[in-house]
Amino acid sequence: MQTLNLWRQGLGKVPETVWRNTELRVLILADNGLTEISPDIRRLSRLRTLDLGHNKLSSVPDAIGELPELTDFLYVHDNQLTKLPHSLGQLTELRYMNAGENRLTELHPSLGDMTGLIELRAQHNRLTRLPESIGGLRRLRELWMRGNALGSLPESTAGLTELRHADLRENALTEIPVPLANLPLLRQLDLRSNRIRTLPGWVAEMPSLEKLDLRWNDVEIPRNLLDKLTDRGCVVLK
Repeated sequence: MQTLNLWRQGLGKVPETVWRNTELRVLILADNGLTEISPDIRRLSRLRTLDLGHNKLSSVPDAIGELPELTDFLYVHDNQLTKLPHSLGQLTELRYMNAGENRLTELHPSLGDMTGLIELRAQHNRLTRLPESIGGLRRLRELWMRGNALGSLPESTAGLTELRHADLRENALTEIPVPLANLPLLRQLDLRSNRIRTLPGWVAEMPSLEKLDLRWNDVEIPRNLLDKLTDRGCVVLK
């Protein structure tokens, strides 16, 4: 596998020679003070991993969606992105995407077309909602949304039947999202630092729940409900 690792080289700008290396499978451009990425990135048609994290990008080109073999990892975290290109929906086999630590106010509905995603990270953005299309991510196992402003989850979240871990810490939730109720494999649910005050009875019936973190919420848990959760082996932190 051909790898070009230019991590922390003080580039400022990507050399044109990079786009001529059409056999590249892994390209690491992290932490270089980059402010733009050329659409010529489309030439890297064999790329499987792309790391653009820790730069100063305010946008990424639509051409990234034209990389047919980008299947392993896409890192665009810790930039200045206010949106992601809708063309990312063409990356139907991509397994991992990290768009955290940006300025995103929404995720494009084309997100739901990224059906190969196993792990999605968009922590520490400015998201107030997630697109209804997120329910299309039927292979998703981990959802990391800490540090946004989510007040609810779309009803379609109930379709995330492979989800094991949901990090919803530091959002604006006033209740535990109902679409999570019957997810068959959800084991860890992190709801720290939200605005949750009550716990619904159905929480004790969540099929696979092993850890429920409610710290830094002003929440009252009825004793009988707490007993049901602990008796089934679920750790409850509050």
